[in-house]
Amino acid sequence: MTTPIIHMENIKKHYGNVIALNGVTFDLMPGECHCLLGDNGAGKSTFIKTMSGVHQPTEGSITFEGKPLSFQSPREAMEAGIATVFQDLAMIPLMSVTRNFFMGREPTKGWGPFKRFDIDKANEITMVEMRKMGINLRAPDQAVGTLSGGERQTVAIARAVYFGAKVLILDEPTSALGVRQTSNVLATINRVRAQGIGVVFISHNVRHAMAVGDRFTVLNRGQTLGTARKGDINAAQLQDLMAGGQELAVLEGSLGGTI
Repeated sequence: MTTPIIHMENIKKHYGNVIALNGVTFDLMPGECHCLLGDNGAGKSTFIKTMSGVHQPTEGSITFEGKPLSFQSPREAMEAGIATVFQDLAMIPLMSVTRNFFMGREPTKGWGPFKRFDIDKANEITMVEMRKMGINLRAPDQAVGTLSGGERQTVAIARAVYFGAKVLILDEPTSALGVRQTSNVLATINRVRAQGIGVVFISHNVRHAMAVGDRFTVLNRGQTLGTARKGDINAAQLQDLMAGGQELAVLEGSLGGTI
């Protein structure tokens, strides 16, 4: 396919006199991992919340699967197939993996007053879906709080994929993880892409982005500094863009090269 799943054109977002986004253009192809990079305050969070229906753009257009769309709420975006995995993961540590996996979407059996949660079906699906993502749970009733950070990320990703995500937005998924857990999450992202799902990978870690990314867009103060394909830019150049290389060079010169 050559048509993007989602295309956002000249997106602007103002909060009164504050300009959070100032003309950002971004698109995502099926099976692609498009990394959105930027330092704190660059506008990454505002942009993904605009993409996922939390905020409405002040200006600009959003096209989803070739059709103009305007999401009025996160639920509308989710129903269309845009799922977001935020840093807090929206999970309850003391509840089981199965309960967290199906929270609000529980399969049922029976009818009328006899309708109840089909725990056996839910447990089976949870184990199968987690195994697809490379995680072998001890048991489906294992508390989420006993999982590692990387495993919890995988639960959230597997949940989004199972419920029909076409676009998966990952907000700093490796920011608080160790090396091994980060490796597991990056492997999970590759498994998701292999299913034709587009992944938006938000990060300020260039090395993690370079490991899985196909394209890289850098945000700085609400504007894009450009988009590059893998192979056309290296980690040092990306880091330089993120950090404002020209500004640092001027500062280093004024300080006598002490940075």
